[in-house]
Amino acid sequence: MNGAESLVRTLVAGGVDVCFTNPGTSEMHFVAALDRVEGMRCVLGLFEGVVTGAADGYYRMKGTPASTLLHLGPGLANGLANLHNAKKANSGIVNIVGQHATYHIGYNAPLTSDIEGLARPMSSWVRTSPDAKSVSADGAAAIAAARSAPAQIATLILPADTAWNEADGIAQVPAESQRANYSAQAVDHAAKVLRNGGASTLLLMTGSALTEHGLALAAQIAGKTGCKVMGQTYNPRMARGKGRFAIDRIPYVIEQALPILKDFKNIVLIEANDPVAFFAYPNKPSMLKPQGCEVHRMTSGAENSVAALEALAGALHAQPADRQPQKLVELAKPTGALTHASIAQAIAMAIPENAIMVDESVTTGRGFFPPTAAAAPHDWLQNMGGSIGFSTPVATGAAVACPDRKVICMVGDGSAMYTLQSLWTQAREGLNVVTIVFANKIYQILRGEFDGVGAGEPGQRALDMLKIDRPDLDFVALAKGMGVPGRAVANADDFVKALAEAIAEPGPRLIEVQM
Repeated sequence: MNGAESLVRTLVAGGVDVCFTNPGTSEMHFVAALDRVEGMRCVLGLFEGVVTGAADGYYRMKGTPASTLLHLGPGLANGLANLHNAKKANSGIVNIVGQHATYHIGYNAPLTSDIEGLARPMSSWVRTSPDAKSVSADGAAAIAAARSAPAQIATLILPADTAWNEADGIAQVPAESQRANYSAQAVDHAAKVLRNGGASTLLLMTGSALTEHGLALAAQIAGKTGCKVMGQTYNPRMARGKGRFAIDRIPYVIEQALPILKDFKNIVLIEANDPVAFFAYPNKPSMLKPQGCEVHRMTSGAENSVAALEALAGALHAQPADRQPQKLVELAKPTGALTHASIAQAIAMAIPENAIMVDESVTTGRGFFPPTAAAAPHDWLQNMGGSIGFSTPVATGAAVACPDRKVICMVGDGSAMYTLQSLWTQAREGLNVVTIVFANKIYQILRGEFDGVGAGEPGQRALDMLKIDRPDLDFVALAKGMGVPGRAVANADDFVKALAEAIAEPGPRLIEVQM
């Protein structure tokens, strides 16, 4: 047994049985080991950003880490943007990165780089295995880090000779760490704030608090105390749809967020962070909470927020009967022109039971939340780190994790072009993903940001850097070239029909919404 085989056996024994991969020369012994060892599903991505993003989506839906296989420093670097998003979402991933043989590194071959230095900003755990006998133990430690609470991104660097030299065997992964229960004092303090603050208090939630059960408890607390419940602007996963407590998120746009938050005197954080602006803008605040508003942390990402909400509801004597009825947007089949409102209605009507919605719709999707609250029950995944090219890989990984659920990926045309190779992987694996590309032929969010930062009126050269026309992108043709059937729609009636057909069919489909 060589080092690579001992690592694969350790991964499989530790419950890491999916490898999203884009290998190179240094990883060939690991590739051979994947061929020999039973139990590992290997999913090829044609770009490392697809590989790392898929691992993020897999963790968000499965709750256990997948592995990635990346080629040296440049391969890792290609995947860093989506590792950034995964880190912000507290997704557990085990990265395996091949390295030159230890005796070859000193010759400064063309692909030589500081892999540990590249890995550290996006990984909470980084280690280079010094020899074959260390590989299995290092792999077990990486799995333990990825399964910790909160989960971490672990990067294990595997020199080629460490992979091909003889190893002893496999290592046992330490018992999975659980989320700490919660601080009783923090819950008691939050209860006191809510008793005294009522409607002037905001429960700001994210993470595990946004499960169906966590939201139901928050609904009881809100009904009992009159407090407001909101989610962060972006969240790793949120239970939504008919029968579930529908909450708003803090708007991305500062001018919309400030009036919503202006009257709160207290904010209770449940895994969430202080509400801050996404960017700095001239003459606009970075902190979105009003002056004098006190912030109280009830739980962090390492703690059991659902148990804390149960304790908080108990302390406040909040019962299911305290939950207030919610008025949801009435769903109606849209007709006529494609507008943000008609697109939102069409999507809300089309969402099937237990769907997974992956949202990188950027400007088009800012109005999606009100109507989709009345859709069939579903999960909603968002981009936590802001690095675009997030949605198509995450949808790919989510579909691998949940093959019995329909995944609907919503993405702007500019974002889609970053990791469009995801479609090829979806076709090869036969994944149930419907990709909706909103094609407005412009980085619309950047056009708004140009105004927001006070850069003046854009001239022709500036506009050329914001528009993505000349030539126009043909997403139907691009999808066809990667094995995914697609169609373009230019009105609401055709969009409704295309959605119904795409959701009814197995395997991947693409719809280009021409706006």
